[in-house]
Amino acid sequence: MKILLIQLRRLGDLILTTPAISALREHLPAAQIALAVPGESAPLLPAIQGLRQTFLTKRGVRDLSAWMEIRRAGFDCVVDFTRNDRSAWLTFLSGAPQRIVSDRLKIKSKIRLRFYNEFVDCAMKQMHTADYYLALLQPLGISATANDPLLELPAAAQQLASSIIADQIRHQPFVIFHPGSARVEKFWEPERWADIIEFAAKELDLFPVLSGGSTELERAHLTAIREKLHTTVLDLSGQLDLLSLAALIEYARLLVTVDSAPMHLASAAGTPQVILFGPTNPFHWRPRKSPAAILFGESPEPLHHFQAREAKRPMKQISTAAVIDAMRLMVSAPAASAV
Repeated sequence: MKILLIQLRRLGDLILTTPAISALREHLPAAQIALAVPGESAPLLPAIQGLRQTFLTKRGVRDLSAWMEIRRAGFDCVVDFTRNDRSAWLTFLSGAPQRIVSDRLKIKSKIRLRFYNEFVDCAMKQMHTADYYLALLQPLGISATANDPLLELPAAAQQLASSIIADQIRHQPFVIFHPGSARVEKFWEPERWADIIEFAAKELDLFPVLSGGSTELERAHLTAIREKLHTTVLDLSGQLDLLSLAALIEYARLLVTVDSAPMHLASAAGTPQVILFGPTNPFHWRPRKSPAAILFGESPEPLHHFQAREAKRPMKQISTAAVIDAMRLMVSAPAASAV
């Protein structure tokens, strides 16, 4: 059986799709599994096991070669995790006899509705994202509980992380701070980041490492943080590829981040983390098994229970004291790895 999975959303979504891919491998070991993703998700693919083929999609007619490859592949089944116009077109183009999507599509689009023939009764707004992706496998006879993300990092990423730890961190226990995001509304105030970085260095005796992307928005945010620092920090922002960052997170004593891809990388590694949520709802995105302290709104301590419907909360509602207390709490948890 040849199965095509379509995941055209962000990196975090792709990471949270890995439990579904693992469930497919376990329950249908003879199946040939292919995955279609956008080009920006390509760096993650070497860490996803069990894929027979991958397709990197683009927008519009630039995607013609991928369209032709998908059409020629002769898939028996397509599972559309994305549910948008592009994924609907790829589903239709595949010519697969079995074309699966959430039944919520019936509400969204009468046109796209015609591109599918099996509809699963599941609503992303009512579920954790990983559970939603697993639920879409029900027509294949698969019913499983979502674990944390599953990634197998290549040797090159592991070697680079080991080199950084030996040469620049010098085998000290360290904490990674990842303040950035593609969405500016997820930014926390630079002076607060500076305060918790200095707390980690002076009070927790953890060597601070700064990570982040290379976009102009993130660079400006990181510059504002560095300008307020009065302690030494190893700034690796814009210098690490995704899987090398994942490997470094595996060895970290702690990750402090906003809701972003590194949060999911830490979940896969089991690394303790403190996560700041604001415009996104932890109900849908939080780690559920790996150690994590989740801060949301004005709560002075980490929260453990969330509702499917939560109003967006400004990041500034999270106090510096709450983050410091959460860091102290998580450092007392067992480390995922020893440096």
